[in-house]
Amino acid sequence: MPVPLLDVNAQNHPLEAEFTEAFLRVFRSGQFIMGQEVTALETALAELTGSRHCLGVSSGTDAILLALMALDIGLGDEVLVPTFTFFATAGCVSRTGATPVFVDACPVCFNLDVEDARAKLTSRTKAIIPVHLFGQSADMNPILALAGEHGLRVIEDAAQSLGASYRDRPCGSLGDFGTYSFFPSKNLGGFGDAGALVCQDDALAERARILRNHGSQPK
Repeated sequence: MPVPLLDVNAQNHPLEAEFTEAFLRVFRSGQFIMGQEVTALETALAELTGSRHCLGVSSGTDAILLALMALDIGLGDEVLVPTFTFFATAGCVSRTGATPVFVDACPVCFNLDVEDARAKLTSRTKAIIPVHLFGQSADMNPILALAGEHGLRVIEDAAQSLGASYRDRPCGSLGDFGTYSFFPSKNLGGFGDAGALVCQDDALAERARILRNHGSQPK
């Protein structure tokens, strides 16, 4: 018999009363974009991920794109990305005008191979995007050391790894930015698509907030 890859009804239907209450709360508030519910989620996610700042966005893809934009990654730049990941990791780099440079995956953990990343460095390399695949953290200490040696920005793609940690530190909290996805099949799935961006740096977080709102501050 066919076995579904994902049965969202099995996990959602037992919580129907709670979901209905939340839906009605938002419906009655009239705040369908941002608002108190999003702020409450951002606060909870910041605490869960050990981050100073959290920004809710429309998808995990937009979280990566927003991080790249906030770091001024663009035309002429190169960004190191793993070969084994969802295509949004490299696709977002291309959308900024930068060039994704593919790095081999470790045959044991399937995450980015740091030594191959070192071999792919050029004068145009501006950032590296380690992916915490299947809930398993990339080896961040060597990645952060490589980034520190060469002045690279680090964007953690933790779309599949909300709640995972690396040496007792939450995945997504170690680089310049951490990105998460709430696509229905993810660790924390939404009704539709959604994502989040976390950051420790006040100035970077503020820049990302402004870019999230089409560059306007105040609205």
